[in-house]
Amino acid sequence: MTTWQLQDVKNRFSAVVDDALTGEPQEVTRRGNPVVVVVAFEDYQRLCKSNAENEPSFVDHLLAIHKAVRDDGFELPARTRDYTPRAVDF
Repeated sequence: MTTWQLQDVKNRFSAVVDDALTGEPQEVTRRGNPVVVVVAFEDYQRLCKSNAENEPSFVDHLLAIHKAVRDDGFELPARTRDYTPRAVDF
């Protein structure tokens, strides 16, 4: 993977895009820290599709938690004191 400094990418964006289109991701740094990667759109779609197939969605995750809580028989203990808010004078 080729690494570019952000100021260089601003001046040579066409070259960065051309290199990404050849199949080689282009890493961009800001102040020496990697911040983004430029990839061809087809590669991006492939990565998103593989993640969608292998990873559950956030909704799937939430539904799985609900099923686990419902099925394990866990119940909250009964309240042992009154939790009614008290009146406060301001």
